[in-house]
Amino acid sequence: MVISNKKRSVKIRRIFFMVSVFIAIGALILFLLDFINYGLIAGGIFAFWYLFFQTADHQYIEFSNENDKIQLRYYKIIRFGKNEFNFIEFPQKILYNAVFENSIFGKMTDLILIVKTQRGIAEYPSVSLTALSQEERRKIKVILFNIIAA
Repeated sequence: MVISNKKRSVKIRRIFFMVSVFIAIGALILFLLDFINYGLIAGGIFAFWYLFFQTADHQYIEFSNENDKIQLRYYKIIRFGKNEFNFIEFPQKILYNAVFENSIFGKMTDLILIVKTQRGIAEYPSVSLTALSQEERRKIKVILFNIIAA
């Protein structure tokens, strides 16, 4: 099964940049009209807006468990500069555990995949599932725990 949040990622990215441009133009107009204090407030609002998206760590996710392999492609949706594309792939039989860390009342979820290697237990870096819907997160959880139980 392949689970992807491509459409949702595009929507989140558009909303972020549209609101950012709106705030920046508003702040510029306020500065040009000599409303310095309001312009500074608009700059502060922009800083909080940007900080929220960096903290939430929205990521494009493509999860697949076909051909007896687990594949996970991901990258940050909101990033200034060059995107870092990441890819995790390993056989299903070496999956040891999957840890889902929820925060902010379950609105933000991180996934940590733990595999069993010849040298012991290895842990992949956490992947943010925040940009996935609750239903997509549940599907990934069920798939991974079914693989572990098998």
